[in-house]
Amino acid sequence: MTQKEEITYSNEDSQDDFSPPACGAADKKSKIKKLKKKLKECQKEKEKYLTGWQRAQADLINYRRRQEEIMEEFRKYSQESLIREILPVLDSLRIGQEQIPELKPIKKQLKIILEKHNLKGIKAKGEKFNPEFHEAVEMVESNKESGEITEEIQKGYMLGEKVLRASKVKVNK
Repeated sequence: MTQKEEITYSNEDSQDDFSPPACGAADKKSKIKKLKKKLKECQKEKEKYLTGWQRAQADLINYRRRQEEIMEEFRKYSQESLIREILPVLDSLRIGQEQIPELKPIKKQLKIILEKHNLKGIKAKGEKFNPEFHEAVEMVESNKESGEITEEIQKGYMLGEKVLRASKVKVNK
């Protein structure tokens, strides 16, 4: 066989591979039916994947939000813990400034720092007793209104909206 014959022979084979098969109308309808079925399956599969992706996306968003909330709670808790430990120092400075006036600026600096971190003092003297903010350590008789706080024994503080330490007070009977 020559090279030219081989080429001709292979061209003839390739033409046979690409010739459309002889099929009738029933065959075409069957193929169309199969293709429509395949299309429906693909659409269902696409919906399944899309729904799964959307759920995963929502889960990720919720996870990130929860992590942010956890971190915020951790930050608040660690801040609260530290401030609770500092409060006795603030009390000591308050008592000490009466004896040593030079302590007053130090106490003021510490108070400013704590206020930056959302610490607020609870108002007590002259206020009506409120068990949410005050702890009665003694009942006294005076010419003031019943239930009015006559003296603050220990300053109370709030961190944001949370009572960190209730004010210890004397209350009029």
